[in-house]
Amino acid sequence: MDTLDNTEWDVLIVGTGLQQSLLALALSRSDKKILHIDENEYYGGAEAAFSLNEAEEWARSVDQKESTAAFSSVTVSKPDGTSANGPTHALSSSRAYSLALSPQLIYARSTLLQYLVSSRVYRQLEFLAVGSWWVYASDTGDETLVSDSATHPGKLSKVPSGREDVFQNHELDFKAKRALMKFLRFIGEYEEQSDLWEEHRQQPFPMFLSQQFKVPTALQGPLIALTLSPAPSDKTTTEYALPRIARHLRSIGVFGAGFGAVIPKWGGLAEISQISCRACAVGGGVYVLGKGVHPDTGATEINEVRTQLRLKDGEVVSAKWIVGGETSTDSEDSHSKSMSIVSSSLAPLFPPIAEEAPVPASAVVVFPSGSLSLGTRYKDLPPVHIFVHSSDTGECPAGQSILYASTSLSGTQGFALLTKAVNALLATVDVAPATSVLWSAQYQQRPTSGTDVLPTGNNDRVLRFPPPSTDPAFDDAMFARVKDVWEKVMDGDAGEFLLFQDREVYDDDE
Repeated sequence: MDTLDNTEWDVLIVGTGLQQSLLALALSRSDKKILHIDENEYYGGAEAAFSLNEAEEWARSVDQKESTAAFSSVTVSKPDGTSANGPTHALSSSRAYSLALSPQLIYARSTLLQYLVSSRVYRQLEFLAVGSWWVYASDTGDETLVSDSATHPGKLSKVPSGREDVFQNHELDFKAKRALMKFLRFIGEYEEQSDLWEEHRQQPFPMFLSQQFKVPTALQGPLIALTLSPAPSDKTTTEYALPRIARHLRSIGVFGAGFGAVIPKWGGLAEISQISCRACAVGGGVYVLGKGVHPDTGATEINEVRTQLRLKDGEVVSAKWIVGGETSTDSEDSHSKSMSIVSSSLAPLFPPIAEEAPVPASAVVVFPSGSLSLGTRYKDLPPVHIFVHSSDTGECPAGQSILYASTSLSGTQGFALLTKAVNALLATVDVAPATSVLWSAQYQQRPTSGTDVLPTGNNDRVLRFPPPSTDPAFDDAMFARVKDVWEKVMDGDAGEFLLFQDREVYDDDE
């Protein structure tokens, strides 16, 4: 198609972020005339994944973005390639890396996985096991971590994933094991035991564990780690913690012994966005990258069922429905994040998770609030979560790993906290030669479902996805929003949401 000017569509989807891409997948069998555009030259929006060169180009372009952008304050660091033990491993070619801007783990019981199966796109994806969870504690004996973490490394403790792990843990005394087992029995059916926790909904979760189950302080950190809460421990409520711990424990064993979560291979959620867009293209959708909405021209309603919109290059298109996203305007929603390429496979973080279980490709390391210090009151600092991805993910060459770190502390302090956590992790994992950071990028991110500014007003045929959750685990609530938009667009001719038959016939081997 040479030009989009004066073309008419049933649906115009603006942005290729995950929500828009899943909507495109849902509409891929609808026979509607769909135009799907993105102001970027790549798919995925805030969930995109980049090669090394692409990541550096993205970093340079961020400063030119408007205030609606999801990312800001990007800095790229390339150490000099030497360490105390001599030269480190070098970076490989740019295409050997696939760096995800917004990595998330997906629990086995997530509706995302169910919909990928029912929509028949699962065959184009590969998922890998998330293995051990680790919690960091300072070895200083103090309530703060001394500044020289390389000289005074802390300790990583493996989070028990069930009763068997509790019984086999020789570091726990009988009293601690009994308290922990009592809590694990409770969490398995906590919804039916509301008398134990309803009146403690807003109580800090550590206080709930101490008062109701006598769980010692040393065991509270691992339990709080399973919540993936971005808030300090004393601000993580019981109401927030219980369903998240239950989600974790109930997912273990669904796809195999010893693990309860997975990640997509090659590029995280970006792979799901691309597969979804590809399905829509196969169904006749038209895709144009590098095509954004004109920021100064509002939509014009031609009639009660068609809306006209001007694009940045001056072209004008019209559609019955226009769907896009929006960015959070709350500065407190901003998170500090980093992605680091390191010179080791960090094999100790990936022990076998169970007999006949798959080899894990991801590990989770949590630095609880209070385990790191920036010279302020230690309880005021939020936790840091680090997803460690091995080369099995296809995101880096063999012998290297990717560390994805995040914290809800924003600004320069957030970056300093991430740096301290990454350095502490590398100092704690005992491998030879010592692990070095080969490349890293730090950036601020705020929730967004699209950076193009859609027209404001009362036009009920311009639909917007709200910003997605910042939870490190995929939030199934996203599908309720996608389904709601899909039902409006289908206007009574909906059928079953994301329930398709195979386009081709597959045999058992395939």
